Amino acid sequence: MMAPRKNAKGGGGGNSSSSSSSSPSSCTSGGSSSPGARRETKHGGQKNGKKGGLSGSSFFTWFMVIALLGVWTSVAVVWFDLVDYEEVLGKLGIYDADGDGDFDVDDAKVLLGPQNIEDELQDQIQSLLDETVYPEHGEDLQQEQDAPAGELQLEDALLTGRDEDERIESMGTEAIHEETEDSYHVEETASPAYNQDTEDMMYEQENPESSEPVVEDDGRIYQEADDVTYQDYDEQVYEPAENEGTESSDNAVDDSHTILEEVHVPPAEEQQEVPPETKRKTDDPEKKEKVKKKKPKLLNKFDKTIKAELDAAEKLRKRGKIEEALNAFEELVRRYPQSPGARYGKAQCEDDLAEKRRSNEILRRAIQTYQEAASLPDVPADLVKLSLKRRSDRQQFLGHMRGSLLTLQKLVQLFPDDTSLKNDLGVGYLLIGDNDNAKKVYEAVLNVTPNDGFAKVHYGFILKAQNKIAESIPYLKEGIESGHPGTDDGRFYFHLGDAMQRVGNKEAYKWYELGHQRGHFASVWQRSLYNVRGLRAQPWWTPKETGYTELVKSLERNWKLIRDEGLAVMDRTQGLFLPEDENLREKGDWSQFTLWQQGRKNENACKGAPKTCSLLDKFPETTGCRRGQIKYSVMHPGTHVWPHTGPTNCRLRMHLGLVIPKEGCKIRCANETKTWEEGKVLIFDDSFEHEVWQDAKSFRLIFIVDVWHPELTPQQRLSLPAI
Repeated sequence: MMAPRKNAKGGGGGNSSSSSSSSPSSCTSGGSSSPGARRETKHGGQKNGKKGGLSGSSFFTWFMVIALLGVWTSVAVVWFDLVDYEEVLGKLGIYDADGDGDFDVDDAKVLLGPQNIEDELQDQIQSLLDETVYPEHGEDLQQEQDAPAGELQLEDALLTGRDEDERIESMGTEAIHEETEDSYHVEETASPAYNQDTEDMMYEQENPESSEPVVEDDGRIYQEADDVTYQDYDEQVYEPAENEGTESSDNAVDDSHTILEEVHVPPAEEQQEVPPETKRKTDDPEKKEKVKKKKPKLLNKFDKTIKAELDAAEKLRKRGKIEEALNAFEELVRRYPQSPGARYGKAQCEDDLAEKRRSNEILRRAIQTYQEAASLPDVPADLVKLSLKRRSDRQQFLGHMRGSLLTLQKLVQLFPDDTSLKNDLGVGYLLIGDNDNAKKVYEAVLNVTPNDGFAKVHYGFILKAQNKIAESIPYLKEGIESGHPGTDDGRFYFHLGDAMQRVGNKEAYKWYELGHQRGHFASVWQRSLYNVRGLRAQPWWTPKETGYTELVKSLERNWKLIRDEGLAVMDRTQGLFLPEDENLREKGDWSQFTLWQQGRKNENACKGAPKTCSLLDKFPETTGCRRGQIKYSVMHPGTHVWPHTGPTNCRLRMHLGLVIPKEGCKIRCANETKTWEEGKVLIFDDSFEHEVWQDAKSFRLIFIVDVWHPELTPQQRLSLPAI
């Protein structure tokens, strides 16, 4: 049997297949019939011996001959490519009226006539709308009512591209900000509704060298660009700072931050960085089904005429031939500069190529091209929305938070009835620390759609950051219970439980347990979100278990030296001890004096404690711990620190007792409570819940030393982003 040509597609492929499959049976039938017919004739097909007309068997023989000729003719048509099926299909493709990528019954209605009249009428209406909707340069665009059928054009002033992004972000990405107890990091995309193969790529901030912590107002929820993990592929990876103000975990952030972490280390079966919310649950099946029912209209009238060419280039992209696809779309843009589809395809290819080559520069090109696609004349509304949402998402990847905010504002302007865009806008405001405007956005969403779970959890989150603890609880609770996309997030489980703890609601641990069951927390007690899988987990450690016995011995041998230098700098007039301001205290007075943070030595601070710093320089397991701190912590009588957890399981925390009152000071980690002793080191894992009480009659002074978790490899210690 002859094999069909490899390039036989569509109808040709189908014919070839059916012809080939029928050939063997036809040949077998013919081969058995002809000899039988001959034998029958030889022995007297006409029993009376007379010559008659064509016999039944002879007729069947000629029928089979003709059938075989037909079969082989069909094979020849396909084999010698006598019919160009691609051309036939391509011509039909231009009648893909609904832009769904195929020619189906709905599209056939266009050929029958009545639908054409309706489309022409809609086009005439749209042309009239275009004249009234598009304002002069610099004016705000009006609402486009008929998004699926209509076409929008963005004003030329809509975000002026890469240079504008960089200008706007010149202040937004200058520094890594410390995280507060209510810090809230967005994951790699703030547009969860937009799904694309490249959603999981990470880029580092545009200015990774600007890494000095800046103390922010404690009302900040989301962080600026540098507080999101953006990984560049030819520069140092740097992760967000953390507000280091908790007693036993004086730099803990109450598990409130969720950053998608990607670590450049050789993959290990167990010790592997775990992105905090990569398993976030999104749409339920019913919602997904609803989404599938409405296909986006991505082709305008002109793009329908070149649909075959657009499809050919898109096939290359989907098959992973990104460079070839990019060349194909660039050629289409050159030939058809007015084609939104070609421009959008080019942007997608640049987007994919940026991921493949780990290139920020190519990603910036994609961001610019997405804008160009949305700014062309006669762009379908759905394509405008997709282009700008993706542009905003990619801007956030590069740390262009203010540029992303402008894009989101424009989207809401163009599609004012789309609450998901308003929710994204709220996130955009939070990312630049504008909690007030974010709150207004979510209030507006809830006024229109009071059951919007995404808006509820974020609104509750903002209320908690404003210390409106009791008010925040119903919003967080109902938002999580809604199951809406973006609500099944460890941050919200943590803050709901934390708020309940603070008002004395015993249901807090029910929500921690649920967060654990859904994969957000390692356990009910261990609720850190920056984790490496497989590390030994226990609340309390002995020096021998850590392997850092030399460090412990050195601290305990020199505790008086360390104490004396600490006491010397406790004069408040010098401003060296800074008060804890992360909203971790229920009451009291608690301050700290930091010598190392994120593996960086504070040279000015070390001038106040030179011998202590010289002593610690010998121990890289602590001075090089980029996920911890070294500092003095002083707590005055009447202080209570709420239960809280540290941000990561990658470190252990040592407490050296310096000035410890005889009674009234204690620390609980998980379900075990201990007290400090002067000159002795306590070691615990601050990713477990811990709480501190100071009910003595005089101050308590300790020295806090963070060290890498002993099971981390040298490569991981070098590669893990700083916290």
